[in-house]
Amino acid sequence: MPNREITIASVDKVPWDHVRTVFGNRGDPHRCWCQFFKLPSKAWETAEPDQCEQLLLEQVRANGPPPGVIAYQGDEPVGWCAVEPRPNYPRLLRAKVVTGGSRQDTEDASVWTVTCFVVRVGYRRHGIAADLLAGAIEQARRLGARVIEGYPVDAAERPKAPAAELYHGTVSLFLGAGFEVVARPTGDRAVVELVL
Repeated sequence: MPNREITIASVDKVPWDHVRTVFGNRGDPHRCWCQFFKLPSKAWETAEPDQCEQLLLEQVRANGPPPGVIAYQGDEPVGWCAVEPRPNYPRLLRAKVVTGGSRQDTEDASVWTVTCFVVRVGYRRHGIAADLLAGAIEQARRLGARVIEGYPVDAAERPKAPAAELYHGTVSLFLGAGFEVVARPTGDRAVVELVL
């Protein structure tokens, strides 16, 4: 059951400094700002963290669906979950986990995708990812999603996977939120789906 002390807000409703707090100033989240699946390979290779931050800020301010949700414990921003229509992730559409496992049309904008979780150090292992996923589901439902997909790591197959490799979430996390496994295109990754 999600932690009741946690509240979830759409990223377009929170101060940008709170988003910065969650993404931090070092490590993979600070490097990526959830742009890996959006930028072409060459652009990703040369992008600096401040450029990726600016891209996410522009996406938040754009006239489309907000690209994610932020978790708060009290007034403290503690986590992020990226959730958007799948066509917003061009690199993801070519990824083996999608091409080899999704049952959905790749161009269908009613199919939303949960691509990334970030939980700040010191707040991990307290169920915040479950709260983030519940908030992402609610946001996608409210904004017209028909189906939500995820591409989690199967921790049973990779029990020693470091936290940095679990940013997709885990199979058990998604199953706990009502998703079903629809494919296993690789040994340690699954495609999960929730029909709304």
